[in-house]
Amino acid sequence: MACSLPSRRFLGALALLPVATLGFACGQAQALGAPNPAAVTAAAATTPSGVPVQQARFNPATAGTVTSLAPLVDSVKGAVVYVEVQSRPRRMSGIQGLPPGFAERFGMPPGMEGNSQPRQGLGSGFIIDSSGTVLTNNHVVEDADVVRVKLQDGRSFEAEVLGRDPLTDVALLKLKGAPGNLPSVPLGDSDAVRVGDAVMAIGNPFGLDYSVSAGILSARARNIHAGPYDDFLQTDAAINPGNSGGPLFNMRGEVIGMNTAIIGGASGIGFAVPSKLIQALLPQLQETGVVRRGWLGLAIQDLTPELARALKVDANKGAVVAGVNRGGPGDRGGLREEDIITSVGGRAVDSAGALTRAVALLKPDSRVKVELMRGGKPLTLDVTLGTRPAQRGEEEIAPRNAPSPTTRKLGIGLRDAEGSGAQITAVEPGSPAERAGLMPGMVLVQVGDGKVGSASEAASILSSAKSGAALLLRVRAPDSDSTVLRALEVP
Repeated sequence: MACSLPSRRFLGALALLPVATLGFACGQAQALGAPNPAAVTAAAATTPSGVPVQQARFNPATAGTVTSLAPLVDSVKGAVVYVEVQSRPRRMSGIQGLPPGFAERFGMPPGMEGNSQPRQGLGSGFIIDSSGTVLTNNHVVEDADVVRVKLQDGRSFEAEVLGRDPLTDVALLKLKGAPGNLPSVPLGDSDAVRVGDAVMAIGNPFGLDYSVSAGILSARARNIHAGPYDDFLQTDAAINPGNSGGPLFNMRGEVIGMNTAIIGGASGIGFAVPSKLIQALLPQLQETGVVRRGWLGLAIQDLTPELARALKVDANKGAVVAGVNRGGPGDRGGLREEDIITSVGGRAVDSAGALTRAVALLKPDSRVKVELMRGGKPLTLDVTLGTRPAQRGEEEIAPRNAPSPTTRKLGIGLRDAEGSGAQITAVEPGSPAERAGLMPGMVLVQVGDGKVGSASEAASILSSAKSGAALLLRVRAPDSDSTVLRALEVP
């Protein structure tokens, strides 16, 4: 019986394959990996058209095989840590500003709202210098009474919270009694990583310590509506509850992001705070423990093609000034409604979000150039930035080791407000201040019969109030010019 022959096209394709994997015999297929030598020699010598070809050889380095990440894991895993906290229960559930069910931050066990007993939580982190400075998420350590950090080699240290920034979910810890020769990992350049680049995450998902996952960078500059400075990296590397605060590595062992959020109910969609943003915050967190941001005092929105036509401008990118805070930095600098801001401090602005992020990275009281379009013509203004005040519902953190006019018996923290008055920075749960309906971000403008011009004036009046007295307060919300009355009972 005659043998049936493969087609010429198929034989041409076989010439490009490693011949050690293929073998043909008349009437039957020969076992893979054990080819007929004569058939191999003939097939490797020429293509069906008679063109000589070099025999293909299997090379693991170039044949599309999966490269092991074990050497990379071994080089960095010692700097990844397990963060355990004990804290009082949270008084609010969910993530402020996120639509219900859209995204969830993780690291603390759910369902604990309203429990009056201390609770425990866990998360991840990573050491950035050999003396024991650790980066993690703010939501892992906020309200913590005790923070303990465990290393991969089994050592454990108590940690002090050096600084926190709730708006970007970044926190800085310092290990107590650390020996000074701890393994550490560097922060890389998140601006250099491209969509499609390989990334690796290490953390403690569901308490399964030092779990490794890998994937690619799926997208950049994601806004998940978690806060005003969203600029997340998106990855499909598996991250889960307990990965919070852990590192996202590039293939050089540099941290290019801090794993922070996932989309609820989804698989393969996680978000990380970019390392470049963390690097911008580190100096303030190390020095004072808080982040103070530049502020223009504007209401802004994206420039759309429709708005551009209505405003009669030849531009397709920028931030439109929809409102100007009276007496604010933008007002004093000459900005007007309907101005289209295209650059601030030398950084291009293509959207309202880009302007918010650019100004936030600038120092308060710094003088910057603002480039804009007004009436279709370019204009440049020099504007002195103010300090961004806490907005309604935002937590305000007092600087570390700095004099803070706080009246402890009332459970209220204060600092000087923008312009005049005393802004409330903190309200202790269960305190007289909380019972009076005071919230962080409110501004005290009057205590009793006296006007309040500064935090020190307000603190002096509050501290001197007699026990059992009921003080009449006049307060203003941070985004409003109107005031309301509150009654504060002095214990």
